[in-house]
Amino acid sequence: MTSTTDWYAKQYVLFENERTRPVKDLLAAVPATDVRVAVDIGCGPGNSTEALAARLPGAAVSGLDSSADMVAAARKRLPQFQFDMVDISTWDAPGPYDLILANAVLQWVPDHERLFPSLVTKLAAGGSLAVQMPDNLDEPAHRLLREIAVDGPWAPKLAGVERTMRHGAAWYYSLLKPLCARVDVWRTVYHHPLTGGADAVVEWFKGSALRPFLAQLDDAEEPAFLQRYRDEIARAYPALEDGTVLLPFPRLFVVATR
Repeated sequence: MTSTTDWYAKQYVLFENERTRPVKDLLAAVPATDVRVAVDIGCGPGNSTEALAARLPGAAVSGLDSSADMVAAARKRLPQFQFDMVDISTWDAPGPYDLILANAVLQWVPDHERLFPSLVTKLAAGGSLAVQMPDNLDEPAHRLLREIAVDGPWAPKLAGVERTMRHGAAWYYSLLKPLCARVDVWRTVYHHPLTGGADAVVEWFKGSALRPFLAQLDDAEEPAFLQRYRDEIARAYPALEDGTVLLPFPRLFVVATR
């Protein structure tokens, strides 16, 4: 069985600049209040925590993630901060927090109808929940994953693997507005230039969407799965004349202030 840890932190930061840009855009939209205590839930290898600390140099900052590999990478990168391995869905710290940051993580956590209000209860008065989630399940990269997963010898192993977060901006606004003084929701499509054609697109998704699929495959299945995916990606995302692929990547942003 392919390991789900070990190399994922390194794989994720292969495209660190592209992955960190959305969290900087998210933090720029957080209301300018006196933030004393902030937490990065789903901190990954620490790139989002680093952006958080730079935005709020006077705040007490901590981070958590469900991956031991990611937490180890974050601790190594930012030894001055506290990082813990915690499952967000069962996170029971009461707070209060002036800012809860969730960058590209809550799409992996189920039951948003319960989860988001629960996170709001951990906020201090005037505190904000700042969330960014990929909103790309209808993009070719994800559609192809679903098609390949059900069309091969690995189909029984991969049934139901992909995340299913499909709520839109209006749903999150309606959920959070009765609980908050202000809710700001928007969607942005980034177009990331990736050098290396289809191979670069596959490398990008090895650090995110491909992870749960590859975790279920054995050493014989994984190369065949990746080759089929790479061939389909090459057709769906043709390279430009210089070999660059411009990868469209929609993301949904929510800043809910209590």
